[in-house]
Amino acid sequence: MEKRTFLGALAATGAAPALAAPKAGTRGPTLLTVTGAIPKANRGRFDPVADQMMFKQKLAFEKAWTFDYAALAALPAVTIKPTLEYDGKVHTLSGPLLADVLKAAGVLVTDATRITLRAVDGYAAAITGAQARKQRFIVATEMDGAPMALGGLGPLWAVYDADRVPEMASRPVAERFGSCPWALYHIDIA
Repeated sequence: MEKRTFLGALAATGAAPALAAPKAGTRGPTLLTVTGAIPKANRGRFDPVADQMMFKQKLAFEKAWTFDYAALAALPAVTIKPTLEYDGKVHTLSGPLLADVLKAAGVLVTDATRITLRAVDGYAAAITGAQARKQRFIVATEMDGAPMALGGLGPLWAVYDADRVPEMASRPVAERFGSCPWALYHIDIA
């Protein structure tokens, strides 16, 4: 049988999606690690060899909950349209609510929960559970309809729609996003 005929027959039977699907239990690379006061874990303790960026940023943990892109994409997405400080233009950002990401990791977020958001360059911003809910922080995975790349603002960005938060909208654009680390890779819960 010719290769094209075989592939056409395979696609017609619906088998092609099964061949393309990842094997059960396989995961993509970890994009986000949640540590601290978490009730469950899907990975073990900090490894100073495997976790080099965390080692250099003097982080350590006994257990963690990790997300790959598929796990984040499986959560309900929210779309926001803030004016960004980088070009002064409105951009469309989408991704799950930070509260939903933490809930998926088993974290019960209260108003007093302390959430530290850390970027790959070591920049860290601390917010409370109340702030995360009130400002509707998202873990953005896409900007203007495309996945965000590492080396830009992504692949993840903890961000909110500052234009819709009165106390932030009244500030200059350059002062609105201090609590929003781009290239987010770690969240610590206290």
